[in-house]
This record gives sequence, C-alpha cells and structure tokens, in this order.
Amino acid sequence: MASINQVKIFSGSSSEYLAKEIAKYFGKELGSTTVQKFSDGEMSPSFDESIRGCDVFLIQSTFPPADNLLELLLMIDAARRASAHYVTVVIPYFGYSRQDRKDKPRVGIGAKLIANLLTAAGADRLMTLDLHAGQIQGFFDFPVDHLEGTAIFVPYLKSLGLQNLLFASPDVGGVVRTRNVAKSFNADMVICDKHRKRANEVASMQLIGDVTGADVVLVDDLIDTGGTMCKAAQLIMDKGAKSVRAIVTHPVLSGKAYDNISNSVLTELVVTNTIPLQQECDKIKVLSVAELFAKAIGRIRDHESISSLFIKH
Repeated sequence: MASINQVKIFSGSSSEYLAKEIAKYFGKELGSTTVQKFSDGEMSPSFDESIRGCDVFLIQSTFPPADNLLELLLMIDAARRASAHYVTVVIPYFGYSRQDRKDKPRVGIGAKLIANLLTAAGADRLMTLDLHAGQIQGFFDFPVDHLEGTAIFVPYLKSLGLQNLLFASPDVGGVVRTRNVAKSFNADMVICDKHRKRANEVASMQLIGDVTGADVVLVDDLIDTGGTMCKAAQLIMDKGAKSVRAIVTHPVLSGKAYDNISNSVLTELVVTNTIPLQQECDKIKVLSVAELFAKAIGRIRDHESISSLFIKH
C-alpha cells in the first residue's frame, strides 16, 4: 500500500472564506500563512509552519485575476522551496477560462498561458470546478481533477419537486453541459441561440424547442452581466413556460448584473460560493462547494477515484 503523507491545506487571500469551510469539512485546521505586502505593490507569501514532505493543497480562485493569480504562483514556488512532497492547486473559479482559443486575429490564449505559469511555478496537480471549456484540461501536462457542479445542483433541484422539468441552454456552446444535467432527470432540453453584437451584449436570440407549460431550468457555467441569462429567461416565458430559474456555477456578476437579475422574470438564480456575492439579492440562492472539494481532497490523499463524486446518469 502506498504511504500517505500528511495533508496540509492553505488559502490565498481571496478564498479564505471558502478554504476555512473546506478545511472544516475535511477535518483539519486551515494552515497559517503570511502575505507581506510592500508599498510598491509587491507581495511575498510565506508559510508559518513546516510543510516538508507534506501533500500541500493551495486554495485560491482568480477574482480579480491579476494579484490573486500572482499570489498563488508565489505560494506554489514557496511550497516547492520548502520541500513540500506534492503541491495541488485548488482553483474553484479558474479565471481566463473563456480565453481558450483564438476567436479573432492577434489575441492571446489566456487559459493556456495560465496553464504554463502554473506548471513553471511547480504545481503537481490542479483541482477545479466547471471550466468554461472542458478542453482546457488538455493545456496541462499534469493531472487535472475537473469537478462538476451537477453534484451540487441536482440534489437541490430534486428537493424542489417540480413536475414538468425542462432544461435550457442559454447558448449553443452550453448544450453538452445542459444535456448532462437533463440526463439526471430523464428530461428534455431546449436551446437559446444567440448572436452577439460585441462582448457582453446580445444582439438577437431565438428559441429552439417547445417550452409550453414547463418549469424551465437554464444551465450555465458562469454569469457575468446577466444580460444573456435574463434575455433567455424572458424569451422562454414569452413562449409559454410556467416558470424559469437558472443554475450557474460561478457568479461573476459584474456591471449591472444584480439589477438585471432583480428585474428579470427569473424565479431564482442558484449559484455556488466559488466567488462571494458582492451584495444581497432576494432572487439569488447560494449553495456551498466546500464539502465537494473536501471529499475530493480526501480521495486524492487516499489514492481513490474522483469520478465517484460525479452524478451517475
């Protein structure tokens, strides 16, 4: 049997609220770190306890990305230089995942660059949740544990006891994700086909499928300004749906997103706590991902399968 090294869990500055909850579910205290900040904006993270020979888990989402990503890279480097046995980066919200290809001339591929930076810093493994594009896993030359939000959303939806469930993708790109959720309920799905005039602005949208009398659930990996989601919800209600709600993993919620959601026809927007809400909203319900990540960390420690955490269809 393979030896099991001591697990130590640490957090970057942006995700301490979530890391504490993950550590609690895992049954350990969150490790202590110090981030020294200098007047010119430089930072120097350090571990306040020995991590020699330990399996280290570093929890840090990338919102906003610049400082938080650099802090994570410096923590990886510090862990390596402190003789950690194995460094797993836990990034509940992986920023830049929308930049997974060249969609126009003379642009970078941000997700690949982040993968290269994490590799160069010395990470051994990545654990994340609902990447914007699943193929980003191929940007890494080390193992990636890509957890699925369905493990959290499906039990919640089942608890609502809705009779005539129908799932909807707010765009063509989200069809696979939506179909995976629909399979858990043996339900059908429809598609909202959108055309963008420019980033964060939808020019037109049409519905493919019949929603008459259905309780419709929109499925997406992240919500930014909320423009697409609210427009899709209005279109679905106009086509005769009984109700419409949305399940979205990452609540980026920038610009006028909170106003857009409050004034929309959505019954509720169900999100996770990979990103903390900036303000209260009666229509937004938050589900925690802490237990899911804690279980995944336990399975990595025990050299067990991660796939057992996924919803089986």
